[in-house]
Amino acid sequence: MLHPNSREFQFTEQDFEKIRKLIYNYAGIALSPTKHDMVYGRLAKRLRALNLKTFNDYLQVLERGDQKEFELFTNSLTTNLTSFFRELHHFPILMELLKANRRFGSLSLWCSASSTGEEPYSMAITACEAFDSLRPPVKIIATDLDTNVLEVARTGIYPAEEVQKLDPTRVRRFFDRLPDGRFLVKQEVREMIVYRRLNLVEASWMVRGPFDAIFCRNVMIYFDKDTQLKILRRFGPLLRPEGLLFVGHSENLYHAAELFKLRGKTVYELSKPGAPAR
Repeated sequence: MLHPNSREFQFTEQDFEKIRKLIYNYAGIALSPTKHDMVYGRLAKRLRALNLKTFNDYLQVLERGDQKEFELFTNSLTTNLTSFFRELHHFPILMELLKANRRFGSLSLWCSASSTGEEPYSMAITACEAFDSLRPPVKIIATDLDTNVLEVARTGIYPAEEVQKLDPTRVRRFFDRLPDGRFLVKQEVREMIVYRRLNLVEASWMVRGPFDAIFCRNVMIYFDKDTQLKILRRFGPLLRPEGLLFVGHSENLYHAAELFKLRGKTVYELSKPGAPAR
């Protein structure tokens, strides 16, 4: 931990605890006591931007209900580590699911923590490959709490060093190279995805099932068990009876066995499939 005297702004334990409570109540994110320095580093930028002198001054801005600043506060405290085809083993399973469910006609997927877009675009590319078409009968809803990353995702533009990690055949088929060397996801693929801001702990979700698959990867690790269960109970009715839930490599749903059972490595199916949500 940084020594308090070396900091630009005073940051008390009381300030830290208030921030932990605010982000938990709003977004369900359970910051551990070890995140003291991380919180200071990320939010000190907001104090500078607002020309504030103390964290107490900043907390007063938030507590007055400044919605724009609360959005920026939330964006600052969310983590957005992602890449194309991260956790590679999930995508062959998704491809087989889409092929098996093609009898339903139009298929629907939900990426519930889309970050900067690499995950939903990986899902879209998988759908294109499953149907051997740039216009497969698949629609994807991609949501995230962070408005900044949603804007990046909507553009579909990525640096060369990220895209060129993919198989060259995929790059040629699904991306256009821009004059500045960056890559743009092809229009047909971008049109498969609708991006929306969504807070998983809010009472109302602006999404409707039934979904053939829900991706909620590397999200549950930021929630405590009670919050996880509340979210998982809402996922179940949104899945088709044959639908799958994909989670992150360090996550398991053993505490929700009445809701989901393990299908494969970090892939779950409904324990008791019922009627899907409409």
